[in-house]
Amino acid sequence: MDEKQQLIGTLPVVNDISEQRAQAKKSSRWGTIKLITSCAALVALLHWTFVLPQLPLKHHGKHGKHHHHQKSQCPQVEPLVPSQQSDQLVNMDAYLKSSTFLNSSIQRLAGAVQIDTQSFDDLGAVGKDKRWEVFYPFHEYLEETFPLVYEHLKVEKVNTHGLVYTWQGSDAKLKPTLLMAHQDTVPVPDATLDAWTHPPWSGYFDGKEIWGRGSSDCKNQLIAILESVEFLLDAGFTPARTVLLSFGFDEEISGGQGAGTLAPFILERYGPDSLAVIVDEGAGISDEWGVTMATPGVAEKGYTDVVITIRMPGGHSSIPPDHTAIGVMSELITLIEADKYPLHLDGKNPYLSQLYCGAEHATEFPKKLGKLLDKAQGQCKAKPDQLAAEAAKAGPAIQYLMQTSIAVDVIGGGVKVNALPERVQAIVNHRINVGEHPADAHAKIAGLAKEVAKKYGLALHSFDNTTEAPSSISLTAFEHVLEPAPVTPTSVEGETAYSVLSGSIRALYGSEVIVAPGIMTGNTDTKYYWDLSRNIFRFAPGYDGESSGLGNIHTVDERVSIKNHVNTVQWFSLFIRNMDEAELE
Repeated sequence: MDEKQQLIGTLPVVNDISEQRAQAKKSSRWGTIKLITSCAALVALLHWTFVLPQLPLKHHGKHGKHHHHQKSQCPQVEPLVPSQQSDQLVNMDAYLKSSTFLNSSIQRLAGAVQIDTQSFDDLGAVGKDKRWEVFYPFHEYLEETFPLVYEHLKVEKVNTHGLVYTWQGSDAKLKPTLLMAHQDTVPVPDATLDAWTHPPWSGYFDGKEIWGRGSSDCKNQLIAILESVEFLLDAGFTPARTVLLSFGFDEEISGGQGAGTLAPFILERYGPDSLAVIVDEGAGISDEWGVTMATPGVAEKGYTDVVITIRMPGGHSSIPPDHTAIGVMSELITLIEADKYPLHLDGKNPYLSQLYCGAEHATEFPKKLGKLLDKAQGQCKAKPDQLAAEAAKAGPAIQYLMQTSIAVDVIGGGVKVNALPERVQAIVNHRINVGEHPADAHAKIAGLAKEVAKKYGLALHSFDNTTEAPSSISLTAFEHVLEPAPVTPTSVEGETAYSVLSGSIRALYGSEVIVAPGIMTGNTDTKYYWDLSRNIFRFAPGYDGESSGLGNIHTVDERVSIKNHVNTVQWFSLFIRNMDEAELE
C-alpha cells in the first residue's frame, strides 16, 4: 500500500448512523423524566449535560412526531433515520463508510471530471452546433459506470442531451422525489490554463481533494446521486415512492435548452404540484457565528438583464463631438453604478429566519444584531432598514441576500481608432431582491437613461420593442426575466418535506448541526420547475468539517474534498429512504 492509499484508508468520513441509533435505543426517555421529576435540583445539570448533547434519533412512524419548544423561532427536528434496515442496507451503510468505497468513488468522480462538458454563451441550437456533442461521451461514461441504474431505471433523453431517470415506486399515490444536477461546466479560458495547480480536465487526486472543472459545480452532486441509487439497488432497496433524476446540460448558460425542456417533459407526465420534493445544487453547510449551520436554499432572487444601446452619428475622429457614444454610455453606466438599490430585509426573505436561528442557537451571534432582530419582530419595514444594514456588515455575500445587485458585465462599441463609434451596447445584470420585481429595475434604469437622453438630445425607447433608431438610447430586457422564486414552506409541524430534509442532515452530521432556511443570490435550474412542487430545496449536502467556500467554482483550481463527496453520497442514500417512508402532511 503506497502513501496515498494509506492516507485514503485513514480519512474519517461521517458519524456512524447505525451506532447513533443503537445509542438512542439504549436511552430511556421515561427514566429520564422520572429522574427529573424526583430530583428537581438536578434539572438544569441533566438538561445541559445529557439532553442537549444526545438528542435521540427519530424513526419513522405515526407516533414519531417532532418535538421542539413552542416559542422557538428556529425549531430543530430530531435526527431522522429510516425504519427499514435490512441486513443488506445495514451492510450498504457500512460499505459507504469504508476506504474501499472511498477509493472507488474517487475514480468515478475523477473520470467524470476528465470529460470536457463546457457550455458557452454563444452555443447554437442542439443538433446544429457541434459543440453540444461533448455530452455523448459523458453519457457513455455514465452508462458504463452505473450499470444497475441503467438496468433497473427507465432512462430517457430530452432534447438529445437532457437525462431523465425514473425509478418507479410501488405506490402510485405517493408523489415522487426529484433529485437534480447539471452535466455542463463553465468554460476554462485558455489564458488561465497556466494558472491551474493541476490541469482542469485531469481529475487529479492529491490524497485529499479532486481537482478540475466541474469537480464542485456540479459533477460531484450528479455522480453522488447516481452512486447512491446504484448502491441502493445493489442492496435490494425497492422504493414505494417513485424517485426521479433530472440532469440538465446548459445550466451555466441559463438552462433554456436543458432544464427548459426537461421541466415541461416532467410536467406533462405528472402534472402541476405533482412532486413531493425537489433537491438541486445550492447552498451547503458552514460555520456561522460559532455554530455549524446547514442553510438549504428555499428561495432564489429574481433576475433580469437590461441591454442598453446608444446610437449616435459617426464621422472622423479628428472632428469629434464633446462626447462620443462611448462617452455617453460611460456617463450612463456611472449613474447606474452610483445609484445602488436600498438594503431591505423583507419579512418573506429566508435570511430573516436564518438570523433568528443564529440568535437562538449560535454562541457568537452579534449582540447588536440580536437587539435589532428583537425590535424587528419579523416585520423589517423600518426606513432605513437598520437590521439589514447591520447584517450586511458581514460582507457582500450577506449584503446581496438583502439587496438587488447591479453588475455591468458586457460592453462593446467602436470599430476603428479614427472613426467615431456609431453604436455602443452594454448589458447590465440585476439579481432582484425578495419583495421587489424586475419591473422595478426596468423603471429605475429607464429613469436614469431619461436624464442622459435629455442632456444629449437623444430619443429614448424604453422597453417598448421599438427598433433601434439613429440618435437614440434603447432599453430592452434581454432573454429571461425572472421574478424572485416562491419561498418553500419551512414548517416542521408534523412531517413535512423540510423536516425530512432537516432530519436527514442532522442524522448524518449530528444534532449539533443547526438547519436554517437559506436564500440563493444566483439562479439554478429549479427556476423551470416551480409548477412541479412547492417544496424546492437548493442544497449541497457534502461537508467535511474543514473546507469552506464554494470550492473555487467558476475560477481556477476548482476542487472538492473526497470526504465532502462521500458524505454527499451518504446523504442522498439516507434522504431517498427517509422520503420513501415519509407521511407528508
